[in-house]
Amino acid sequence: MARQTPAARHGAFHPLRVAEVDRLTDDSVAVSFAVPPELRGTYRYAPGQHLALRRRSVDGSEIRRTYSICGPAVDPDGPSTLRVGVRMVEGGEFSTFALKELAVGHTVEVMAPAGRFVLEPKPGHFVAVVGGSGITPVLSIASTLLGREPDAHFCLIRSDRTAASTMFVEEVADLKDRYPDRFQLVHVLSREEQQAGLPSGRLDEARLTELLPALLPVTAVDGWFLCGPYGLVQGAERALHALGVPRDRVHQEIFHVDDGASAPSLPVPAPARSAVTATLDGRSGSWPVKDGESLLDAVLRNRADAPYACKGGVCGTCRAFLVSGEVRMDRNFALEQEEVGAGYVLACQSHPVTEEVELDFDR
Repeated sequence: MARQTPAARHGAFHPLRVAEVDRLTDDSVAVSFAVPPELRGTYRYAPGQHLALRRRSVDGSEIRRTYSICGPAVDPDGPSTLRVGVRMVEGGEFSTFALKELAVGHTVEVMAPAGRFVLEPKPGHFVAVVGGSGITPVLSIASTLLGREPDAHFCLIRSDRTAASTMFVEEVADLKDRYPDRFQLVHVLSREEQQAGLPSGRLDEARLTELLPALLPVTAVDGWFLCGPYGLVQGAERALHALGVPRDRVHQEIFHVDDGASAPSLPVPAPARSAVTATLDGRSGSWPVKDGESLLDAVLRNRADAPYACKGGVCGTCRAFLVSGEVRMDRNFALEQEEVGAGYVLACQSHPVTEEVELDFDR
């Protein structure tokens, strides 16, 4: 993973100028930000990471959203340009702003890159199963891998509703042209028949369990990257498990979770009074946690620079190490099992079970 400065790991934002806005489909755009020379090190990223963007709404409230970087990581000194993909979400304030108002010359506050859905280039055979805008981080992963590692092969299995809704068509076609022997593309449309290729329909667990062995030596693949809506990612994960793929070869990032997707947490008695101690950028403090308040909100009342983006348990920006105490997480769609087992929690979803809880955001 790319080395990160403290600012890159935590909640610092910098204003970046919009250099380009490219219309990809009727409901999606690619936005490019110019990175000044003095900030290139701050915005150095590993292929697959994302950015948190921030703006103020009309009523003055703060809006934060995360979008994946789609460009290859090619410069060891850090990028001069950052490009992200944005798809319109029904009722989404930021995505609506990006598609209808954002223009070249505007300035947007951007947090340094974050996320662990990454693949540093190395030899091997890698596969991604993506749905819709889940192509965005995988495009960065595939283009970086193939461009920097001549002994790597990549297979992209993507699902989109229709041909017209497919993001980054030209960029994926370019990968096919540049690496015909090392890049394989399988494209499925769920709501539209294709003249060639696979029949239309969703890439669910049953279909993937049948399809993947026909395409690939499944257990010989060195790494699987699943990205997109919750249902697709979970179906692909179950299919790979049924096909005998070791858990440590499967990596996932979820872009959208329905409200009813996660089972409700079992009720755990909360202490009458509790406090959180947090270490952030080398400085520690202790503060009381209000009744029903998440640990992240308790920290934010006292440290506005605490890192977060979605507050929905999806992006993983607020990941922290649980030094001591016990917490209950409402939802977790960002941390892999190995991370939870190693002691990491999502601060936005964590509530104290013990009177004293200590978090370390610097680990």
